[in-house]
Amino acid sequence: MFKTFINAFKIKDIRKKLFYTFMMMVIIRIGSQIPIPGINAEYVKQVMETILGGGDAGIIGAITGGSLERMSILALGITPYITSSIIMQLLTIAIPSLEEMQRDGDEGRKKIAAITRYVTVVLALIESGAMAIGYKGILMERFQNALGIICVIAAMTAGSAFLMWLGERITVNGVGNGISIVLVINIISTFPQDAVAVYNRIVFEEGNRSSVPSIILKTAVALVVVIGLIIMVIILNDAIRKIPIQYAKKIQGDRMMGGNSTNIPVKVNTAGVIPVIFAASLLQFPSLITNMVTGQKGASGWWGEAIKYFSPSNWFKSGSMQYTLGLVLYVALVVFFAYFYTSITFNPAEVANNLKKAGGFVPGIRPGKPTSEYLNNALNYIIFIGAVGLTVVAVIPYVVTGLTGVSLSFGGTSIIIVVSVVIETAQQVESQMLVRNYKGFLND
Repeated sequence: MFKTFINAFKIKDIRKKLFYTFMMMVIIRIGSQIPIPGINAEYVKQVMETILGGGDAGIIGAITGGSLERMSILALGITPYITSSIIMQLLTIAIPSLEEMQRDGDEGRKKIAAITRYVTVVLALIESGAMAIGYKGILMERFQNALGIICVIAAMTAGSAFLMWLGERITVNGVGNGISIVLVINIISTFPQDAVAVYNRIVFEEGNRSSVPSIILKTAVALVVVIGLIIMVIILNDAIRKIPIQYAKKIQGDRMMGGNSTNIPVKVNTAGVIPVIFAASLLQFPSLITNMVTGQKGASGWWGEAIKYFSPSNWFKSGSMQYTLGLVLYVALVVFFAYFYTSITFNPAEVANNLKKAGGFVPGIRPGKPTSEYLNNALNYIIFIGAVGLTVVAVIPYVVTGLTGVSLSFGGTSIIIVVSVVIETAQQVESQMLVRNYKGFLND
C-alpha cells in the first residue's frame, strides 16, 4: 500500500490529485478551529462531555473531528449529507419516479444528487435549530436572542453545506471518495488527543502513578487490541463470497458464442460501517434529547437510570454489570441495519432477472425465481457473517475498557472507517496508475 502511494507521487497527474486532496484536508481542519460567534465555550464543553462520553459512544464527536465539542462552523460535520444520502436511497425504493430517475443513467443520477443536496441543507437547518434552541445556554447571555440563534443556525448550516461541497470537489479533482476522506481526516485529527487520554489512563490511576508492571500490562493490552482490530477490519473488508455464474452457449452466424464462466463477488461486509454508525447514533439519541430538555441538570429518577443502559461507557464495569444489558440492543441494531442496508443496495430478484436476460445461470440452479431464492439465501448467510464480524470489532473496545480500565478512545467504529477508506483510496490510486500504464502502452 505504501509502495503504491510512493509510486503515485512519480506520476504528475496523480501527484496533482494527491496534493489537491491534501489541501482540501488542510482547509477542513482550519474550518474546524473557527468557533461560531457568541458561543459559551464552558457550557458547550460540559454538555458535550456528558453526551460524547468517549469511545465509540462519542462516534458523532469523532466524525466531526472535534468540531462539535468546540462548536465551530463545521460542528455538524458531514453527517447531514450521509443521512440525506441514506434517506434518498430508501425513497428510491419507495417512490417509482425516483427509481426510474436512477435508471436514467448519468442524467438521472445528477438529478438525485441535486435533490440529495437540498435534503442535506434541510436536515442541517433542523439539526442546527434543535441545538440552538434546545441548548439554551449554548450562547453567551448577551447573544441569547433571536439574532444570536439565527446566527448559530446559519453558521452551522453553511458549514455543513461547505463540507458537502468540499467532499464533492475531492471526488472530482482529488483521490478517493470525497465524503469518506472528510470522515477519515476528522477521525484521524482526534487520534493525538485520544492517545494522550489513553496514556494518562495507563500511567495514572485515581490521581496516583501506576506501578511499572501495571503500566506495561495495560500498554500491552492496548497495543494488542488495536493491532488485532486493524487486522480483523482488513480481513473483514477484503472477504468476499464468489457466486459462480455460467453462460449458455449460443450460435451467432457461423460462430459458437458464450459458454464462458464467471462469478458474482459479494462482499462479506456488504453494508460497510453504516450499521455501527447508525447503532451508535441511535444509542446516543435518548441522552441527546434529555440533555436538550433538561440542560446541565441531567435526567433523574427511573429515566436517568434507564439512560445508563444506553451508554457504552457503563458496560462491562465490575460495579455496574447490569448496564451491560444495553449491549443486547446495540448488537440487535447492528444486525438489523446490516440486513436493512444490504436489502436496499443489492436486489437478488433484479440480479436473477438480468442474468436470465443475458443467458447466465448459477450451476445447478434454474434461472428466474429459483436463482433469486438461491441468491437471497446466500446473501442472508453472508450478511449474518459480516454483521457478526462488525459486532465483534465494535464491541471489543467496550469489553477492554470496562474490564481493564484502559480507555480506547479510538475504538472499533473509528478503526473500521479509517482502515476501510485507506484501503479503498489505495485501490483507486492503483487503478488510476494501471489505466495510465495501459494508455502509455497503447500510445507506444
